[in-house]
Amino acid sequence: MAHTEHLPIYKGCYDLCLYLEQVVHNFPRYQKYTLGTDLRDGARRALRLVVRANARRDKAAVLLELREKSSRGQST
Repeated sequence: MAHTEHLPIYKGCYDLCLYLEQVVHNFPRYQKYTLGTDLRDGARRALRLVVRANARRDKAAVLLELREKSSRGQST
């Protein structure tokens, strides 16, 4: 299994996940469960894609998917 903790992109995505958890915690109830869920899920998806890319020999395809989803703000 490839180790990802040393990668700057992993550290950035992980820090984003932690930051969003803190920010969403202070949202009003409705936004916490609508917008907050979308924000947290998107950050976790990005983190999973970084881990998946690092485990593969051909990283370009997964990193391209990460770039496309982050630039378009996709939720799928």
